Amino acid sequence: MNALPVDERTVLEGAARASLRAPSVFNTQPWRWRIEAGVMELSADPERQVAAIDPEGRLLMLSCGGALHHALTALAAAGWAATVTRFPSDDAAVLARVRIEGRTEPDLEAQALVDAISRRRTDRRAFGERKVDDETLTALRRVVEACGAYLHVVPHDQVPMLGILVEQAADAEHLDPAYRADLTRWTSRPAWTGDGVPPATAVEPALRRVPVREFAPHGGDVLAAGEDHDAGAEYTILYGMGADPVDLLRGGEAMSALLLTATAHGLSTAPLSEAVEVAWSKYLLGELLSGIGEPYLVVRLGYVESPDQLPATPRRTTAEVITSAE
Repeated sequence: MNALPVDERTVLEGAARASLRAPSVFNTQPWRWRIEAGVMELSADPERQVAAIDPEGRLLMLSCGGALHHALTALAAAGWAATVTRFPSDDAAVLARVRIEGRTEPDLEAQALVDAISRRRTDRRAFGERKVDDETLTALRRVVEACGAYLHVVPHDQVPMLGILVEQAADAEHLDPAYRADLTRWTSRPAWTGDGVPPATAVEPALRRVPVREFAPHGGDVLAAGEDHDAGAEYTILYGMGADPVDLLRGGEAMSALLLTATAHGLSTAPLSEAVEVAWSKYLLGELLSGIGEPYLVVRLGYVESPDQLPATPRRTTAEVITSAE
């Protein structure tokens, strides 16, 4: 097979590297890329599936969709046209195949999202009283819908119900030894692994409108929650019309678009997945959608009244995630 021209290989590798900062459940980063002959292929890494909370691989697929969107955004920002085939039938292991088609005008909106990649953090601290305006929420809905999913803003009178769902789902999970083992596995990672959720990015327990997962079960130097109580936070439900793998992959792309666009607008974000990890709470979460659609994820949006910058979560190395044929 002919070698890929150096300039195109460099572009594809750069796009794959951009995906290293995509969000993922428990920061597992469960994806791999293979680059060859003008094509990059995305596959899942099943060894990184968090079985206790994700036995069907739904969150794994959302995570891979996030990586795909990061990579496609990087290509568009750099001025490369590409076609995407999701779940090509010739290889069951490939989630998506991205083919370079040539140069095009750099996408300015994509450039703004690429600029947001390095700034985006999952912010588990309490959000302040500043409200998220309707114009911003409309912009977030549009980018989610452009990816083939939908965004529901939870009405304020339903936020207490959402809080109960998340809290009770979290309580049910903590009673499961398998969950506690997985939580320990992904919050006690050696630094060299470049993954997981270290205590430095977790937050101390505090009174919240909707609880935040405790990511420091064995203690450690965690972040202060802050004196605010999420008064200005908006709670959104990312959802779609189906739960097939391709629906979930597109849902992950929409998740990435949502988080990066929110970051570009100056918002802090925090995905909350507990309510979709337990069957009964996922069903009731769907009732908040009036029974229309399949809930994928809850995302908290708002503003943190703090000058302190959050620490970056660890990331795997290029060599671990990307294979480039010579």
